Amino acid sequence: MKIDLNSDIGEGFGPWRMGDDAAMLAVVTSANIACGGHASDPETMFLTLKNAAERGVVIGAHPGYADREGFGRRVIPMTPSEIGRMVAAQVGSLQGVAALAGADVRYVKPHGALGNLAADDRAVADAIVAATAALPGRLAILAISGTELELSARAAGIEVFSEIFADRAYLPNGRLVPRSREGSVLHDVEEAAGRLVRFLEDGKMPTIDGETVYLAAHSICVHGDSQGAVEMAKTIRGRLETAGISIAPFLAV
Repeated sequence: MKIDLNSDIGEGFGPWRMGDDAAMLAVVTSANIACGGHASDPETMFLTLKNAAERGVVIGAHPGYADREGFGRRVIPMTPSEIGRMVAAQVGSLQGVAALAGADVRYVKPHGALGNLAADDRAVADAIVAATAALPGRLAILAISGTELELSARAAGIEVFSEIFADRAYLPNGRLVPRSREGSVLHDVEEAAGRLVRFLEDGKMPTIDGETVYLAAHSICVHGDSQGAVEMAKTIRGRLETAGISIAPFLAV
């Protein structure tokens, strides 16, 4: 058995830094790099892309609502067509900077509120998929497991991979518990690692209400902005490898 370990990185802006990207890149096998919407700027993109490429980490674009104040975690009223153009602009920007950094963008993973909306709104999911398909590079999509974005990508013939979250609680329908609800974010490293080992044995994810839900998974996300994120990523990787699970990117290097 093998699984990818990914993290959202490059989420600083100017002199301000979010998380320890260098340390995280030493642990994960895929990196979702912010591309100027919810966070980042050309210099941050360049440095993050270069570091990821030098470490052999597979690179994905992480577009989100242009809402730095809310870190892309608030829904901004936009039509699906507007969302598609926003995604194309952000991913295309990262691809342009990647050309300078000697890096290769391989997939798209929507960030925050945009990703959650695409999970349930088929029109938004279709817009993101259409934008991804129109860009060069035959980009794949990394989607929250069991969502409309997965279905849309499959219908369009785009390679799509399913993602679960190491540090987020789940609802019985397989969606993430809203961050406004207590218990939505897991901070106990051992609890998170143990939950993942058990999940990979039977495919059943515990939910905040005490039930379980079946999910598919090609990749596990550890949010780079969470407190203790690097420690959590290291512990999870160690626990999975001890359980005989290989850590490898979902896309070939």
